[in-house]
Amino acid sequence: MFMHGSLGHIFFNMFALFMFGPILEYSIGSKRFFQLYFICGIGAVAIQMLVQAFQVHGITGGFMIAHPELDSSFLQYGANAQKLYDIYNTPVVGASGAIFGLLVAFGMLYPNMEMMILFIPVPVKAKYIIPVYILVEIYLGFEQFGGDNVAHFAHLGGALFGFIMVKLWHLQRPNNYF
Repeated sequence: MFMHGSLGHIFFNMFALFMFGPILEYSIGSKRFFQLYFICGIGAVAIQMLVQAFQVHGITGGFMIAHPELDSSFLQYGANAQKLYDIYNTPVVGASGAIFGLLVAFGMLYPNMEMMILFIPVPVKAKYIIPVYILVEIYLGFEQFGGDNVAHFAHLGGALFGFIMVKLWHLQRPNNYF
């Protein structure tokens, strides 16, 4: 959660944190905000690792293989050898999973808050735009376009954990803020 792959990646994550973070922190308090951020980030990487374990199982029939550089039979997986190599050798970096958790919490606490989205000239309520964003992530996660090095299931994991934490903590929107 403290490393990023590119300047654009960290910029958009920190921009989202800057836009949604203060509102959430004001609503739920600094301690809960801190806990939410880290739980969503850890949940994001846990879901990503779970999805990768199922991908390995789909290719190899088992949930684990020896490290590709150490396994002499690695090439037996043919066209999937590169996929296995990528699973084992591509790090998951960034705060996007934690940010998605904050977005979901924001959407649940402030569903009617209007947001201006880049290239859309009209305000859109959070209860509409955040679910659409999650649906796009689901599509991109399952479609797996070539050259896409984004951990979409980490984003979804963060969103899932954000939803769970709001429900577990029984968080509700304060009545004094619209």
